Amino acid sequence: MLPLRYRRLWVAISAVLLAVVIFASLQPNFGPRVAHGFDKLEHLSAYLVLSLWFTGLVGRERYWVVVCGLLALGLSIEVLQGVMNVGRSAEALDMLANTVGVVVGLTIALGLTGHWALRVESWLARR
Repeated sequence: MLPLRYRRLWVAISAVLLAVVIFASLQPNFGPRVAHGFDKLEHLSAYLVLSLWFTGLVGRERYWVVVCGLLALGLSIEVLQGVMNVGRSAEALDMLANTVGVVVGLTIALGLTGHWALRVESWLARR
């Protein structure tokens, strides 16, 4: 992790983000199904946000850890959805959408948003 002044805050927010994604992915399917294909956009968006978040907290030399961790998370959730029998199903296209989200987030981080937490903390220090 980058040398961040508000490290505990960033870690706490990270834990909440991960918990929300895990809960939303594994909760029983109660309501009507979303429109065909829209769930893939949800997967892509969630993993894009997670990718942008975590690349803002680590140095570029650790981006591979972010990528591997998020892909492992997505695969684990898909496996759990397949075995839990609560109205969820494991789908290869969901994992593909997760992967695309991670890759798009990584690409944005490499070109634009990487290390954003340092910039935020610098901005806060000037206040």
